Amino acid sequence: MLKQTSAITMMNLRSLPQRAGMSLATVLSIALVVGVLLGFLAMANGFQKTVDGTGSEDVAVILRGGSQAELNSVLTADQFRVIETAPGIAVDSDGNALISAELYVVVDGIKKDLGTEANLPMRGVGLQAPRLRGQFELTAGRMFETGTNEIVAGEAVLDAFEGFELGQTIRLGSNEWQVVGLFSTGGTVFESELWADIGVVQNLYQRGSSLQSIRARLTSPEAITGLEEFAANDPRINELDIFNEKDFYAGQSGALTQVITLIGWPLAIIMAIGAFAGAWNAMYSSVDARMREIATLRAIGFSGGAAAMGTLIESLVLSAIGGLIGAVGTYLLFNGASAATLGAGFTQVVFSFAVTGESIMAGMILAVIIGFLGGLVPAIRSATVPLLTVHRSD
Repeated sequence: MLKQTSAITMMNLRSLPQRAGMSLATVLSIALVVGVLLGFLAMANGFQKTVDGTGSEDVAVILRGGSQAELNSVLTADQFRVIETAPGIAVDSDGNALISAELYVVVDGIKKDLGTEANLPMRGVGLQAPRLRGQFELTAGRMFETGTNEIVAGEAVLDAFEGFELGQTIRLGSNEWQVVGLFSTGGTVFESELWADIGVVQNLYQRGSSLQSIRARLTSPEAITGLEEFAANDPRINELDIFNEKDFYAGQSGALTQVITLIGWPLAIIMAIGAFAGAWNAMYSSVDARMREIATLRAIGFSGGAAAMGTLIESLVLSAIGGLIGAVGTYLLFNGASAATLGAGFTQVVFSFAVTGESIMAGMILAVIIGFLGGLVPAIRSATVPLLTVHRSD
């Protein structure tokens, strides 16, 4: 049985050039299906990787109770001063609390790829803000000076938006800003932000002395429990939501990642139905074109099972080639490519596509399933070719 199957499979594969058009159409349709699926998965993986790398377990994010996102939160300077004295807040060598009052506003930037406007987050921060981002590094220029219209831009902003090169003056809304520095945070969400002095941002955007979030370095991840108890029991503080920073960003990204994935799989499956029909048609045509050959083999002692397996293996080989072409093409075109999508604050988060081994495996499995289903009925047909077909006239 194994020898017969091997012989028929080799005969089928050697005859592929005679059916090049139909075979190529099958391969390309499967490659397209796999490419679409991997494209969506690469988007979801890249976005998830960017967000997963954001935040630290020993940093607390404090928002107004029930706000869920920085854009919806409003805090006061008085609340900040109370939190500054809370237990569990780490201090530096000079005894200063490692805590940052921050204001989050939305500005318009021009995307380099499309030339269209898109929302960008501008974060008003104090001098402690960089110390609360573990991988913060100035890659060019310097930090902004307090009380000036100076900004530092994340590397992702520079890559995706126009006008943020070092030394440039850019108008955002009704205000002009000078880009005095560029920074990296190791590929996290913070690289998609602009930073400026919080006092200037409060003044220009008419926010008074209000804040939207407070970040605080904790003495340990477990210290967040003591901070929560302090906030709940201190009458000077209204209700607050306190999050572990890493969990905060993971929660912000989960829904969007699911949406991207849930769009990619159904679309790929719909396209897979078309590829399945193409594979079925190609294999049926293959069997029809070789009816006399198959009947002759059956007449000289080859089994129907061997004929069926040879046809099925041919279909699987074509689908595997298509899957491999789709995977390699997607990797070369998209892996590491920069993209931007709306984050939880209705602002752009810049990230890189990531074609992972798990995604490629999923794509190849889908391709093999298409090949198996597309070749199954033609394989059964080849196993039941009447022996008298050997006498059929062309």
